Amino acid sequence: MVQEKNIVRLGLSIIMFIAFVGLVSTPALAGGKGKHWHPKQSWEPAACSKTASAAFFACQHEVKDDYWIAKGNCYNSAENPRQCFQDAEDAYEEAKAECQDQLEARQELCEELGEAPYDPIKDLKPKFVKSDEITGNQYFPLVPGYKWTYETTDDGDVTETIVVEVLEDETVTIEGVECVVVRDIVYEGKSTDAEDIIEDTYDWYAQDEKGNVWYFGERTLAREDCEEPDCEDVYLLVNDGSWIAGVENAKPGIIMFAHPEEEVGSVYRQEFFLGDAEDIGEVVSIDENDGVLQTKDYTPIEPDVYENKYYAPGVGVIKEEAFEDGIATGEVVELVDFTITTP
Repeated sequence: MVQEKNIVRLGLSIIMFIAFVGLVSTPALAGGKGKHWHPKQSWEPAACSKTASAAFFACQHEVKDDYWIAKGNCYNSAENPRQCFQDAEDAYEEAKAECQDQLEARQELCEELGEAPYDPIKDLKPKFVKSDEITGNQYFPLVPGYKWTYETTDDGDVTETIVVEVLEDETVTIEGVECVVVRDIVYEGKSTDAEDIIEDTYDWYAQDEKGNVWYFGERTLAREDCEEPDCEDVYLLVNDGSWIAGVENAKPGIIMFAHPEEEVGSVYRQEFFLGDAEDIGEVVSIDENDGVLQTKDYTPIEPDVYENKYYAPGVGVIKEEAFEDGIATGEVVELVDFTITTP
């Protein structure tokens, strides 16, 4: 009897071993539609889906934290505590639903990108060129002295003026890569006066030897949203969207392919700082006549929002259109001036 039990156990062990070998040796398919950006791996630990779940749990805990802090403040509210509690409940339910939407958006991305851990430098091993060796990506030129001025209109009314400039003789080294510095200043209305700055960003880009432009992070200062009269005098503060590749596991991404015409349909990460910066790009089309490139930019952090961006060869971004729930919001960013200053 004992011998029979041992034989049964041996048989079960063999079956389990065979199943295990089959599991680890089955190749997984590369995700996404692009040709180069989602390398195959012999074993997939479902890193993407697990990351989506982890972010969902973090979101839930943050929502609960905000809810209880709001309730605590309601106990000390001098005016209408009952309404204060109701507002806290409403905000709690809305925020919970947003966490669920973010989870579903990240899960959809996993279907596009695959389950492999996101580590593009390790997987793709790009070789980056020095800033003075950059030849210039035709749709995202990193040429010192290039300056773009845009106007943001909302249903025809100018709400912002944006000035973007590739800074001369200024670089930063991130993760051993020399990056070009691009300054992006947002002014209120049609003004370009310093006192009307509402956002001031330094973006860091690098180009690999193939001509792809990589995004290595940003430092954003922004005027905080506030309805109190004193807010007009509030200084610009560091925005939550700021991130640096290599810090707190943030990773760079592709901001523009060297040959986007070969990547139509590709979905790719432009940046990755979980919970704060997760922009995604998709190459939509390239016009055969004028070469204008269209991309769709979005983020799982705001699942209902996306932008259509248009790039002209030799110039860069010429237009952006904002959408929410698939409907144009009326907000449009358009290029109004492009100048080149010779160093």
